[in-house]
Amino acid sequence: MRRAEVGRTRDAGWQIGVSKTIDCPVEEVWDFITSPAGIAIWLGEGVTVLSEHGAGYETTTGIHGATRSFRELDRIRLTWQPPGWSHDTTLQLAVRPAGAGRAMLRVHQERLADAAERERQRRHWQGVIAALVAALTEA
Repeated sequence: MRRAEVGRTRDAGWQIGVSKTIDCPVEEVWDFITSPAGIAIWLGEGVTVLSEHGAGYETTTGIHGATRSFRELDRIRLTWQPPGWSHDTTLQLAVRPAGAGRAMLRVHQERLADAAERERQRRHWQGVIAALVAALTEA
């Protein structure tokens, strides 16, 4: 029997999830991650996340994709492809209640190419979550 590889799924290829619980209410976290300052941290400069399904975007650094779903106070799901990648991935940013006045912020990315890309993206999203938390707690 072959042992399953961490982060590899049967249907979505390689994936990664990173989360952090924050001492801020869901509404405050949501408002920030959908604001221009928040979007600049997690997605990139020069774009606005559109709630319309299929709405395309491209950051100033060339990351591009399209909105797949947008659920107010819950999640944003989109395709995500940086320059130089031959494939796109699916990226989801979600906010959940985690007790009174607290929220869990989660980034999930799937359809990654391999274990090495998964590890690079894990480190990337850990840094993004840390930057978002720092910006939220400084405000």
